Amino acid sequence: MVTSVPRLVIAAPSSGSGKTTVATGLMAALTGRGLAVSPHKVGPDYIDPGYHALATGRVGRNLDAYLCGPELVGPLFLHGARGCDIAVVEGVMGLYDGAAGEGELASTAHVAKLLRAPVVLVVDASSQSRSVAALVHGFVTWDPQVRVGGVILNKVASDRHEGLLREALDSVGVPVLGVLRRAPQVDTPSRHLGLVPVAERRAAAVDAVAAMAALVAAGCDLDGLEMLARSAGPLPGGSAPWTPGPVHTHHPTRSDRKPTPRVAVAGGAAFTFSYAEHAELLAAAGAEVVVFDPLRDEELPEGTRGLVIGGGFPEVYADELSANEPLRKAVAELALSGAPVAAECAGLLYLCRELDGKPMCGVLDASARMTGRLTLGYRDAVAVGDSVLAGAGTRMRGHEFHRTVVEPGAGPAPAWGVRAPERRVEGFVQRGVHASYLHTHWASEPGVARRFVERCRTS
Repeated sequence: MVTSVPRLVIAAPSSGSGKTTVATGLMAALTGRGLAVSPHKVGPDYIDPGYHALATGRVGRNLDAYLCGPELVGPLFLHGARGCDIAVVEGVMGLYDGAAGEGELASTAHVAKLLRAPVVLVVDASSQSRSVAALVHGFVTWDPQVRVGGVILNKVASDRHEGLLREALDSVGVPVLGVLRRAPQVDTPSRHLGLVPVAERRAAAVDAVAAMAALVAAGCDLDGLEMLARSAGPLPGGSAPWTPGPVHTHHPTRSDRKPTPRVAVAGGAAFTFSYAEHAELLAAAGAEVVVFDPLRDEELPEGTRGLVIGGGFPEVYADELSANEPLRKAVAELALSGAPVAAECAGLLYLCRELDGKPMCGVLDASARMTGRLTLGYRDAVAVGDSVLAGAGTRMRGHEFHRTVVEPGAGPAPAWGVRAPERRVEGFVQRGVHASYLHTHWASEPGVARRFVERCRTS
């Protein structure tokens, strides 16, 4: 069993330092060298893994010690890295920033320690020279269990600026593994929830990733970075790769006559947020997973017995989603029939009567609208009652990330009781529908997928 995949964590002192540029560019540059690169992202973010997938040709996967628990970080990493030559893990926020009020939990540093992976610190050097030494020294010495194995200096202005930075860092004892000049061509557009997803700008995203790869290949010591990655030893505790279970072949034998329900999963530009493990868990539970695009498809896939609508940006595509009246009616009819429907965040908005005044599916007696307020954070949740996803009392951890509001915020039968930042109930459970703002990671509770697929068989 392979438990010593060469690996690096790309971290930074703060958000905006250039982690995504460096991590994505490094993934693409190493892939260009002929290596099979496993891409990972610390935390719940869905958007960066899309760029990682474009860079490597492999599914981008999240490593979240809050949503899944620290014990699953190693197994989920090994699951994603199976068959790969090297893994690159992009951090979240600043190196030591974790879940609010929870110490190091879910921070980049926490995940690096769980993986026993060396860290490369990306420093925005645009407004400093000698002070860079004090900054790097502080990050290197803050936690002796975090091994900062190198620094990449980003947004360096000139050769003279580079010389001053290198001279200052000589006293710290951490090698400079890259120096990157300012490069507007690698910038990716942002909006109200961060970067614009790959699915919405495919050609431009391909060009941006190629520019990132060229920047990193020209400015970084790829041999040195590979060598540092190979210095990572075996994962602690003899971790074994996570597995969703045996994948159903969709051809039952005489001894296995359970029907194979077809589960439709929303995709396309409006619904880009989904953890790869969810589809794997559904397949392992015996479902046939079929992806459809609510922006283009006027019908649900033939024979659909269950529906999963994850996160995304329906507010950006409200006009197009509303104009696709045949599909809206099909979704409403499926929900009315009692078939299982699991909707998270964007999916919740799509099931409402309206979004910013545009008619949606009308499954829920609620309306949704954009606001100027960002709702962001981890949540501890408990299932208020039985649903297609969980039995009453089931505890799960989730994440909220949106600038919309749904009124009312909960139905007569809420989906979850949330403890923080304030005690409240939220979401909707009605017939076979479970709709909520909370993004959850089903790997933390595999019974969710099994329960959903079983309901698809019997509904």
